[in-house]
Amino acid sequence: MPIQDVTNKAQAAMKKTLEHLQQEFSKVRTGRATATILDPVRVDYYGSPMPLNQVGSIAVPDARTIVVQPFEKAMLSPIEKAIREADLGLNPSNDGNVVRVPIPMLTEERRKDIVKTCKKHAEDSRIAVRNLRRDFIETLKKVEKDEHLSEDDRKRGEADMQKLTDRFIKDIDDVLAKKEKEVMEV
Repeated sequence: MPIQDVTNKAQAAMKKTLEHLQQEFSKVRTGRATATILDPVRVDYYGSPMPLNQVGSIAVPDARTIVVQPFEKAMLSPIEKAIREADLGLNPSNDGNVVRVPIPMLTEERRKDIVKTCKKHAEDSRIAVRNLRRDFIETLKKVEKDEHLSEDDRKRGEADMQKLTDRFIKDIDDVLAKKEKEVMEV
């Protein structure tokens, strides 16, 4: 197994870790309306739970409001009920045509809690990247032993792995800084 294969696998795994972090951050409520806030909502659609986006269209007309237009008028009440019961801290209202979900302003204390949660997610991602580095360096050592790779090539592979790790940790820090700024904006 050439060093480049090991490096490519490590890069793909680290990229997945970064994508997972970005996905987690997209679920974090920032006081600004985004359709992804409603992703965890499941609506009782004639006896079976369905994702909200499959029973209605979700629009964000302004920074403080989400509007859900049901595909069927009969789904207005179940959508409103599902959003209320999803424990998102949202209070939807139904005007007979659409469900409006006003996004409340976040308190300073709540913003700090959200940032703390984001920092924990980022640290978990950094740890995952470092663990991947360790695992792939072990793979390089095994390749050196089994396939008679030179020590210089292994060391070069370890240096590449460290550069890759540093790059992904910087990317994680950048994503965290961006999210932190977004949360702390009033």
